[in-house]
Amino acid sequence: MRVKICGITNVDDALAAEAAGADAVGLIFAERSKRRVTLDQAEAVSAALGPLVVRVGVFVDAPLETVRETARTLRLGAVQLHGDESPEYAEALRSEVRVVKVFAFRAGLTSDTLRRFPADAAFLDNPTPGSGETFSWEAAKDLAGLPNLILAGGLTPHNVAAGIRALRPYAVDVASGVERAIGLKDHGKIQDFVRAARAAA
Repeated sequence: MRVKICGITNVDDALAAEAAGADAVGLIFAERSKRRVTLDQAEAVSAALGPLVVRVGVFVDAPLETVRETARTLRLGAVQLHGDESPEYAEALRSEVRVVKVFAFRAGLTSDTLRRFPADAAFLDNPTPGSGETFSWEAAKDLAGLPNLILAGGLTPHNVAAGIRALRPYAVDVASGVERAIGLKDHGKIQDFVRAARAAA
């Protein structure tokens, strides 16, 4: 079970995620996010991490060239697209960096929709990202076990095991569920989350 700790804003939290065994960290560049980082902050975090931790840049409808340049500068392992980016937009990036496309869960969302989008992974989230609330895993059961499915949306150390059992994802993603304040991580909760996710798998 792979684990991504998202919304990292500083070196200490990044190193805590790495020490806990996280596979990836998320650096948010979306302008409206309370966890947004500047390029300088992101560069400091990226430089501090070891070579086997994947750096993921999170974007919302950013200009294509901005995403490309950020990915090159930070040597991102993947970009996570949280907006209304088109298949053509994603295809243009995939020759340079792996693409994770976020889908807000809603009734009627099918595995065909997720498979058809040209991305390396499908990221299943709450319709209100960052709300700290889960969506109905029972309603999403038809998506269980989809290859490269990443589960997010209101996950915590206490419920991540249940989410993994329900949807059998490739990976899980957490931000607010391991925070002590917005943008600041609780290092103990990070350890608990990673431990619970791996145990459930």
